[in-house]
Amino acid sequence: MRVFLTGHTGFKGAWLSLILTESGHEVVGYSLDPEPGALFEVGEVSERLSGDYRADVRDTSTLGSAITESSPDVVIHMAAQPLVRESYTDPRYTMETNVMGTLAVLEALRSASSVSAAVLVTTDKVYRNVNQRTGYVEGDALGGHDPYSASKAMADLLIQSWVASFPGPPTAVARAGNVIGGGDVCKDRLMPDLIRGFSAGQEVEIRYPSAVRPWQHVLDCLQGYLDLSTALLDGTIAGGEWNFGPGEDSFRTVAEVADLAAELWGGQATWADRSGGHPHEAELLALDAAKARTQLSWADRLTYADAVAWTVDWHKAVLGGQEPREAALAQVREYRLRDVH
Repeated sequence: MRVFLTGHTGFKGAWLSLILTESGHEVVGYSLDPEPGALFEVGEVSERLSGDYRADVRDTSTLGSAITESSPDVVIHMAAQPLVRESYTDPRYTMETNVMGTLAVLEALRSASSVSAAVLVTTDKVYRNVNQRTGYVEGDALGGHDPYSASKAMADLLIQSWVASFPGPPTAVARAGNVIGGGDVCKDRLMPDLIRGFSAGQEVEIRYPSAVRPWQHVLDCLQGYLDLSTALLDGTIAGGEWNFGPGEDSFRTVAEVADLAAELWGGQATWADRSGGHPHEAELLALDAAKARTQLSWADRLTYADAVAWTVDWHKAVLGGQEPREAALAQVREYRLRDVH
């Protein structure tokens, strides 16, 4: 199978590229350059790709030509401005990338005759958040308090209206969020901030220690995207919107995650409460993934504790001298041996 993957240089994109190529699939990537020190860079992921386009997802002409030239069977769209805090700093770029970039992908799909399935990724933050403990289901109202969430809700609605209005390959929306794992270097994310501080022997400042999140390992999230692609290809489903989130056992406060990560890291790893005076972020946000469990037979294979431990283990292995790509592939292979829980 040949997969065209936007956002392949990002955190999830690098892991998905490794998963797919390890399984014998061809991957053609389309993205901006990776952040310094990211898994894509340090793991030399480009060596495993069949194509590696470096361009902006908003560049309709270049994107369309890349998809046509690549003749993929499947398109998975993950390119985005992914950070809530960055969306306050540069809302225009966030809106243009997340909305108009998605439109560029949809337009390209109309003329991509080789494509048999498309999975377009938005986020758990598309829902109108009322801080309910029960997870949001696919039919719940969309919204967005901050610019990032609003941009993703707009992209989600765009996809739904486009699919209903124009011909094209079977297309589905995947919603997930708060994913952790090795090789993430994005600023203002909990685990990367913790790892940077712990490895430097510095106290880590945390903005929202009381915020509750459902913590999920990147491999569980990406398995959902792949299960969705497979279902589209074999005709089990025709499209629709799909949540991929962990169960309530994974709902933990930021402080709990920081405590566990510090314990696993060892030494003098520590953090400090620096709450107050920060831009709005949701206190509680969770997904109900019953639809994916029932219709796709998808479920997490890693527990909350596993997710944190595997993230710490990857970074400790790399700091200990293991090649980053091999450390990631070792976890991919171990993951395949896990049963759902």
